[in-house]
Amino acid sequence: MNTEVLDKPKTTRRRKPAQVDRATDYARRVMDGEIIAGPHVRDACARHLRDLHEAASRGLTWSLPHAVEAIAFFEEVLCLNGGDYEGKPFVLQPWQAFIVGCIYGWLRGDVRRFRVAYVETGKGSGKSPLAAGVGMKGLTADGEARAEIYAAATKKDQAMVLFRDAVAMFQQSPELYKRLTPSGAGENVWNLGYRATGSWFRPISADDGQSGPRPHIALIDEVHEHKTAQVVEMMRAGTKSRRQALIFMITNSGAGKNTPCGIYHEYACEIAAGKRIDDSFFSFVCGLDEGDDPLVDESCWPKANPSLQLAGLPGLQYLREQVTEARGMPAKEAIVRRLNFCQWTASINPWLSAAVWEPCREDFSAEELRGRRAYAGLDLSSTTDLTAFVLLVEPEAPGRPWSVLPYCWLPEEGLADRVQRDRVDYIAWKKAGHIETTPGRAISKRHVLQRVAQICSAFEVQNIAADRWRLADFVQIAADEGITLPPMIEFGQGFKDMSPALDQFETAILNRTVRHNGHPVLTWCAANAVTDSDPAGNRKLNKVKATGRIDLVVAAVMAYASAAALAAPQPEPALLIL
Repeated sequence: MNTEVLDKPKTTRRRKPAQVDRATDYARRVMDGEIIAGPHVRDACARHLRDLHEAASRGLTWSLPHAVEAIAFFEEVLCLNGGDYEGKPFVLQPWQAFIVGCIYGWLRGDVRRFRVAYVETGKGSGKSPLAAGVGMKGLTADGEARAEIYAAATKKDQAMVLFRDAVAMFQQSPELYKRLTPSGAGENVWNLGYRATGSWFRPISADDGQSGPRPHIALIDEVHEHKTAQVVEMMRAGTKSRRQALIFMITNSGAGKNTPCGIYHEYACEIAAGKRIDDSFFSFVCGLDEGDDPLVDESCWPKANPSLQLAGLPGLQYLREQVTEARGMPAKEAIVRRLNFCQWTASINPWLSAAVWEPCREDFSAEELRGRRAYAGLDLSSTTDLTAFVLLVEPEAPGRPWSVLPYCWLPEEGLADRVQRDRVDYIAWKKAGHIETTPGRAISKRHVLQRVAQICSAFEVQNIAADRWRLADFVQIAADEGITLPPMIEFGQGFKDMSPALDQFETAILNRTVRHNGHPVLTWCAANAVTDSDPAGNRKLNKVKATGRIDLVVAAVMAYASAAALAAPQPEPALLIL
């Protein structure tokens, strides 16, 4: 593998870098507790140290000269840009040196070991210039003929974000500026060419992928924003003809594990922890330990933001401002936790954050509530989706919260397939009694009807609010079976009916005038729930945008709204004087 830096004239001798193993030093300092790191980074460091002793048996070698040479490329050739860093050498921070050292220092034969790298850190840690540097090294210093380097994303404007970092790096680094040829000018540069090897670096989006790219290096930014794996798979498919191609993915934490980013996140964590073996996959996943609360304790912040380890670096004040806003605006809490502190959320902008939902939890059972007056919400599903029924049970004493009592059903057949698809353990939930199944591959409305009637018989159910969609079939089946249900109320799912209902339920949650018992399916649905707004500010729940099921929350909102409507004082009859 050619590790010479650029195509410098033979009369120019580059200073030989000192043979200091900064990657292994970082790993040891993390494991000794000298450097603060989260659980997955600790796992990645342990993996590196373990492989130093064991990987030879798998045909892998640790080449310190290759690691040192790669780090030297960043620090002696590349320059940063923007603000106080304009034109300054790219001196790698310890965590960045670990990543660069590992990617280039681990070999399989005479080529790089790692073909995929996944890097997840908090926003603003410095992973974008790191990725741009990986692209520049692939363009100029890998010795790859006609290397194709891509900044890839789903949309061209998103791909341009990372590519502009690379262009600015080219403009600020004298060695690159002398040797690379840009296409376009100013803000409109769209290609960087390296004529010595016939190579190029350019942005690419999913829409451009029909020409069949064959990347030597593919840099994929903001993986958490990718709704499908199209871009990643497009890049990976093109690497089959490259001996040491590298897919380098960088991202903030995402929303919903059943997404391309969520799947790679889980895979990366399992690889680092040794639960899976994949010698071609490198992972560096920042995150907090269980029990850490970044809105309360600043000491855990470096686990998600490794650049905070060095004093004097910017970012600390920004994080403090973000935390202050999150404390004062509950609607912002989820995005602050996700982007700045690597805490995955169930949805991009969840309606009910854990900090709002959890305080409403109390221990109670259905048996304790039997015989009380209640109001119900029913969310009927299609043939295979979750069907939800929720009771809102009146308290025994004034001033006590109302109780949310959920029930839900899925088809029995295909349940294991749904576990894999939805990435939640329906089978365990069924065994624990949190979810019921109906016979066959499709939801049996007759079975659900019989259970709803049975549940209602144990309470004084005043009415059942339900979406008018499919309600007529449900009522007809009840008539055919001779089953008497409480009065059925049609409840629209649009802004008109849902907006006041959401306001009422949200107020009850914030004031803790309703309680739940930690039912895991209900809690999962609450975490998935997202809202849409119209120009007038009215809101409704959006099942399409949610990354998981929200049916139980929809049913709970309808139940609460129907209870609130009946409990509201009716207007006095007007006195008409003739």
